[in-house]
Amino acid sequence: MKLDVVSQFSRGAVRLAAMAVVASFLAACSGMNLFGPPKVKEEPIIPAAALYQGALDDMDRQYYQTAIKKLEQLERQHPRDPLTEKGKLMQVYANYRTGKFEPAILAADRYLALYPNGKDVPYVLWLKGTSYFAQIKDITRDQQLSRDAIDTYTLLINNYPKSEHAKDAKDKLLVAYDQLAGKEMSVGRYYLGNGQYTAAINRFREVVEKWQTSTHIEEALYRLTEGYLLLGLTNEAMSAAAVLGHNYPSSDWYKRAFELLGKQGLAPNLNSGSWLAAHRS
Repeated sequence: MKLDVVSQFSRGAVRLAAMAVVASFLAACSGMNLFGPPKVKEEPIIPAAALYQGALDDMDRQYYQTAIKKLEQLERQHPRDPLTEKGKLMQVYANYRTGKFEPAILAADRYLALYPNGKDVPYVLWLKGTSYFAQIKDITRDQQLSRDAIDTYTLLINNYPKSEHAKDAKDKLLVAYDQLAGKEMSVGRYYLGNGQYTAAINRFREVVEKWQTSTHIEEALYRLTEGYLLLGLTNEAMSAAAVLGHNYPSSDWYKRAFELLGKQGLAPNLNSGSWLAAHRS
């Protein structure tokens, strides 16, 4: 009798163990999708007009992220609907407003590629340029963003000069120019302080030749006077001071240049053969 009880207990234990193994196997199979792929919940199709209006309503309430999602859904569900073009424009705007400048630039590029002759191209170019402009770093940093802003604003101004956005682009263009000039000045001053006079002169010369509307032009002409004197190129030094005095007679930088030349018995005098002659306004 004792053996029968033990035998029955053993058989029960074996059955339980087998059931556990089968359960584990089925669970593993389920994890490996052996019973087919999981069902994907289908996205409900919403009319294009409803998605677009919903996005506009969200933006009115400054819910830009939810607006972007609706606009992306509009593009996904209704790629050929006329409202999709407006939706792509609003994606640029919504990303710009939320400070997501890189997505705004990418959205602008997509719009421009699809609708190169669209009536809103000037506005999209302005949004793209201003997205670059908003990210410009101080003059000690790389100025690629300034160059990108300049390129975009220049495209807008040249192709759409009568656009309402062209004037603002021109104003921002001057600031971007100033950034590039400031960067050149920073590097030039560094070279000048380290005795690399030729390298310094090349930087200051670039400011005079390329960024004449910048706020750094007066100092650039003074630094050219200083750099040329250090190299012993007195004619060029006098020419730089002469251009500075002619264009900016009341400038403190001209006063300093005049005094600097005077210490060596020299005076401002424009050499007609100097490259600086072309910059006497």
